[in-house]
Amino acid sequence: MPLMVKDYTWTQTESMVYLHVPLKGAKAEHVDILSTDEYLKVHFPPFLLEAFLFEAVDEAKSTAKIGNGVAVITLPKKIHRLWDHLVLSINDKQTKKEIRERALQAHMEKTADGRKEKAVKKQQEKKYALETMMKLEQEERELIQKIKDEEREKATAELEGWKIRQIHAAVEKPPLKLTNRVTVQTLHQASHGCSVKPGPTSSRAGSRKEQVDLPAPRSSGTIQIKFTPRVFPTALRESRVPEEEEWLRKQAEARRAGNTELAVELKDLSDEERNPDWLKEKGDKYFATGNYQGAVNAYNLAIRLNSKIPAFYSNRAACHLKLRNLHKALEDTSKALDLLTPPVADNASARARAHVRRGTAFCELELYTEGLQDYLAALKIDPQNEVLQADAHRIRQIIQGCITGPEN
Repeated sequence: MPLMVKDYTWTQTESMVYLHVPLKGAKAEHVDILSTDEYLKVHFPPFLLEAFLFEAVDEAKSTAKIGNGVAVITLPKKIHRLWDHLVLSINDKQTKKEIRERALQAHMEKTADGRKEKAVKKQQEKKYALETMMKLEQEERELIQKIKDEEREKATAELEGWKIRQIHAAVEKPPLKLTNRVTVQTLHQASHGCSVKPGPTSSRAGSRKEQVDLPAPRSSGTIQIKFTPRVFPTALRESRVPEEEEWLRKQAEARRAGNTELAVELKDLSDEERNPDWLKEKGDKYFATGNYQGAVNAYNLAIRLNSKIPAFYSNRAACHLKLRNLHKALEDTSKALDLLTPPVADNASARARAHVRRGTAFCELELYTEGLQDYLAALKIDPQNEVLQADAHRIRQIIQGCITGPEN
């Protein structure tokens, strides 16, 4: 049973009503205020103030401010005149119940309308963001196509210029002339099947022919090629050969995998722009220059082309951390850790980075216990890292401080 508040005070003008309610030590987050045009409720457990207003007020313009242990409520009057009392003298419980139910119903409808408006606004913002992104992508495609057209026109112009130069060179080249009578006679005799005695000209032609003759092809042979098997730097007594072989197999399959349907869809792009590794390098450059959204777009396309490479997810998680998209960072780091299996020495550094990034996202969300677990997992991989040791010690101090005193 709540305790009814009686020690409130109120003042009025012809257009406004001011109500001062002492909160008796209650904090602002524990105060619940409900106001309609004919009903007012201020609830801060175990105290309750319920007022059935003397006349109607403007609910939309009503305000409430909490500070210094007092709630100050301002109620604009619908009819500008002085009231005889703040509340109606109603002794009928049924009438009070009806007024209370009407107030609660109006409040619920207003809350539902606000929720719908918020959902519509959020949907419109998503639609606008999508349209903006599509517009930017379209402009980028048009720019790429323009560059391609310019390069094609330039290459065509160069080819046409080369053809014209070749034609001019052929026209300007003088025809061969037979400078002596001996050559003419020799050609005449040869055309009639007569024997031709070798002269100075024929001897020069023979010497030229000897120079032009090519040597005989070399004999074929076989070259034996042997590849040294890859060996991990792990000692034999500590080796995990099956896990290492499985990791190498998964990496090879990931490199061979690709979204052929998407590649057909992106046929307007060059082969380089459809290469996931090229897109990753592009994203890394964007990240280094501080263009985190551009890096996210590059990693998004790389993942659409090949979703089996853990580095794409881990790097995109780093971008999401910079952009404060903490839940997306958690999803990407978890996906990267799922792909970085089985755990071997070759992927140890990548697993450590993924654990640190996921732990950072947890700590930014004030989930320090979960964040500490990821930092400890990273320390287990790299136990000599002093930076990780310092971060883990700081997280432990935060957890202990939260446990011993909530004010800390």
